Amino acid sequence: MLIQGIGVAIILTVVAMVIGVALGVVTAIMRLSKNPVVSGVAWLYIWVFRGTPVYLQLLMWFNLALIFPYIGIPGVFQGRMIDLLTPFVAASIGLGLNQGAYTSEVVRGGILSVDEGQTEAAQAIGMTRLQAMRKIVLPQAMRVIIPPLGNEVIGMLKTTSLASAIGVSEILSEAQHIYYVNNRIMELLIVCAIWYLGAVSLLSIGQFYLERFFAKGSSSKQLPLTPLQHLKKFFGTNRKAIR
Repeated sequence: MLIQGIGVAIILTVVAMVIGVALGVVTAIMRLSKNPVVSGVAWLYIWVFRGTPVYLQLLMWFNLALIFPYIGIPGVFQGRMIDLLTPFVAASIGLGLNQGAYTSEVVRGGILSVDEGQTEAAQAIGMTRLQAMRKIVLPQAMRVIIPPLGNEVIGMLKTTSLASAIGVSEILSEAQHIYYVNNRIMELLIVCAIWYLGAVSLLSIGQFYLERFFAKGSSSKQLPLTPLQHLKKFFGTNRKAIR
């Protein structure tokens, strides 16, 4: 049961982050738009989803069937909301929309870190603003975006535990079901903690190598050392000190 819960937590993290990153990029571009309506819509979205607890948002999505019992297009398709909006779907939407609001600010900060003159130069050679954003600005902004976005992924993995409140059988929920039966509460909680620590450690390593990859184009900073290089440096320094 715990293995199944681990799989659900990982899948939910991936789905929510895909939704969050896609929405975040679009919202960040909208937020930087010179059109006040477009920028205002993006600001409203960020304000609502950052201003309310994610736990509350999950509960609202899960109980949406109380307001809209049925959903569909008249004469084409109609279904019950409770059948379509399963706990997993509700959790994916709730976590994804919440994440999109936070990711948009991360992406916006990365975009603003790139000199505006590069966008102007790209437009001067015939690129549209969106082409300049995709080919010139975003690749450079990734150096700034990756570190906080990596933290958001780690945070999302742990936030999936809140989905147990709406019936999603992730690892913590499965552990609770087991210890309600065998009363081995601390043992199972420790198992969950070890799994979270292991998963976060792997994500942190992945984040490190992503940061290193995107730092290659920067001439102003030296590439960060890999864990193996850190160990070699540490033992090499100690060996010299002993001699």
